[in-house]
Amino acid sequence: MKQKINVRIASEADVPLILRLIKELAEYEHLLDQVVATEEILKEWIFDKRGAETIIGEIDGEPAGFALFFSNFSTFLGRCGVYLEDLFIIEEKRGMGLGSAMLGYIAHLAVERGYGRFDWSCLDWNESSIKFYRSLGAVSMDEWTVYRLTGDSLTSMADEWKRKYASDAKG
Repeated sequence: MKQKINVRIASEADVPLILRLIKELAEYEHLLDQVVATEEILKEWIFDKRGAETIIGEIDGEPAGFALFFSNFSTFLGRCGVYLEDLFIIEEKRGMGLGSAMLGYIAHLAVERGYGRFDWSCLDWNESSIKFYRSLGAVSMDEWTVYRLTGDSLTSMADEWKRKYASDAKG
């Protein structure tokens, strides 16, 4: 029997579900020790400040996954794009078409909004996801390396900027 797939925009009432799924994703990626998000933080940044958007994927009316994404900007295209931060389907619901439906929904939003591209990252060891993304026609950007500042490095850089330039800054 075919399962009924539904993709919907998350609401504030979904915050506990979103946090649970984030923790399940982190456990799958062997990164659970890095999760510091709380329900309060997610509510503030997703719903109050609108820093990201979240969708919930359901199979037969039951939550089975989530995706979190936000707008970015391509200087070369001169328009926004969408960046998928996370896509997670609970293990027992994988292979049923929900991931394709969720990515398709985000692609639909991007096209509807006039965005020029849809980007995401994938861990190198996650062969099943890489195979899935390639089956959709996604192309890996192997010539690019992602860099990141967090924690003390981010704070140190901000403090250095304040020390050197803050008095000269105009907004």
